Amino acid sequence: MWSQSGSIFVNLPKFMKALKTLNPYFWKHKILLFWGFLFIIASNFFNTYKVQFVGKSVDELTHGGKLGFNQQVLIYVAIIVGCSLLTGFFTFMMRQTIIVASRRIEYELKNKIYRHYQELSLTDYKKTTTGDLMNRLSEDVVAVRMYLGPGVMYVVNLIVLVTITSIYMLTTDVSMTLWTLLPLPILSFVIYKVSSIINRKSKIMQKSQSAISTFVQDSFSGIRVVKFFARENYIKKNYSDKVTEYQNKALDLAKTEAYFFTIILFVVGLLNVAIIVVGGQKYIDGTLSIGKIADFFMYINTLIFPFSMVGWVTSINQRAEASMQRINEFLDKKSEVQNASTDQFFIKGKIEFKNVSYVYPNTGIKALDNLSFSVEAGESIAIMGKTGSGKSTIALLLCRLIDPSEGEILVDEKNLKEHNLENYRKFIGYIPQESYLFSDSIENNIGFAVDNPSHEKVVEYAKIADVHKNIIHFKNEYKTMVGERGVMLSGGQKQRICIARALIKDPKIIIFDDSLSALDTETEQNILENIEKKIAGATSIIITHRESSAQRADKIINLSETDKTITA
Repeated sequence: MWSQSGSIFVNLPKFMKALKTLNPYFWKHKILLFWGFLFIIASNFFNTYKVQFVGKSVDELTHGGKLGFNQQVLIYVAIIVGCSLLTGFFTFMMRQTIIVASRRIEYELKNKIYRHYQELSLTDYKKTTTGDLMNRLSEDVVAVRMYLGPGVMYVVNLIVLVTITSIYMLTTDVSMTLWTLLPLPILSFVIYKVSSIINRKSKIMQKSQSAISTFVQDSFSGIRVVKFFARENYIKKNYSDKVTEYQNKALDLAKTEAYFFTIILFVVGLLNVAIIVVGGQKYIDGTLSIGKIADFFMYINTLIFPFSMVGWVTSINQRAEASMQRINEFLDKKSEVQNASTDQFFIKGKIEFKNVSYVYPNTGIKALDNLSFSVEAGESIAIMGKTGSGKSTIALLLCRLIDPSEGEILVDEKNLKEHNLENYRKFIGYIPQESYLFSDSIENNIGFAVDNPSHEKVVEYAKIADVHKNIIHFKNEYKTMVGERGVMLSGGQKQRICIARALIKDPKIIIFDDSLSALDTETEQNILENIEKKIAGATSIIITHRESSAQRADKIINLSETDKTITA
């Protein structure tokens, strides 16, 4: 049953090749799955074993043409009841092993996907949408889990049930067995043909689901803009159109799936007719008893439910294959920024750009061209220039969210690519141009950059960022919830909380990416003075378009389309 690669299926059909990547998970939980398969065998054995006693009871009751209970019938009834109880118990244990294994694999797969999210570079995130990323972590993983649990369980259950039932049927009457099981190969062929259609339509439906998730994410994030321009009806119409499109694709898939159940009912009808015709003739000839004919009806009824699930299981597995293909496409992505070291060391803060150029891969725009400058540890440099001159690109390069297309960046006279990325970022305080806050309290947002900060430390750095005076006037002070993306706060308050968040880790390199633009000149100067007093010795990179922000810098670099000048 187990292949060398750890799969429970040695050869998956070609259309399910994406699911082969789940083989290591099956192998990891092989003990739990092995017991599950034993419980499937036990459950089906007792479920089928009791059938013969139904026929024996019928023959016993009709023996000699006289009806009536006797001791032998009571024994048969006791066996039937006992087998039914054992069937129920082993069915319960089957679900407690196989379904539990599927839940554990779902947990591991979600964690693997989320870890991969953290490893991707900034450029990778720009190539896709938030809704699509969310859909892979939720809808796609759920579809895969359905394959891991019910999909596997019902398939194995059907195989075992058909095997055991066929043996009992063959020992009862060979010709009757052949007549009643003859339609099953035809059924399997039809299922194989229709499954390819389901696979294609499942992929289309999944893409439509991702489009809805992306649209909802965008509309919620931009709710202020929607309301400001009074475009609620426009958003409703677009959402309705996308949901309608998804509905049409889902209904189209459901119609295809419905063929399975129609085929199942038709085949069951044929089987019953075959039993009546063939069994009736054998009874007339005196070669088969009423009890044996009753056994065949019971065997077929035992097979009805598992076979009626074939269409559903096939649909589940096809959806899982489509989802796993999407997940694999994502997991196969390699981050452009790779961590090449695990060394732990102290960062002093000396920075040097040597002929650095950067071209954005998505647009082909050359943001920096042969840029060179240096900053000694503890110095400050202001970077100024027009919009689009590459100021923010320098910040992204210094944080190593992206790597230069040409040239090299040295930190403490060592190429930034050779630094332990995790270690290096511990020494960086970055205040982005867009003030992003998590939907949490003010205290937790400020303390986000360090582990378990004390309330006193949070207050200390809120004062340095000149935002403490605002926070204490809030009803819940530092426990105030900021709302999604800090929607409850003003632009200046958000920026200062972001500054406090960056400074609380006592960084050796501080990067202000035009993050003082929402502040008045007085508040700006207060913050810069506080930083000079509190974080002495840190290297400061002040990216700005305001001359007031650049006045305190030791050096000023001016970026333009034609030249780059550095002044002390």
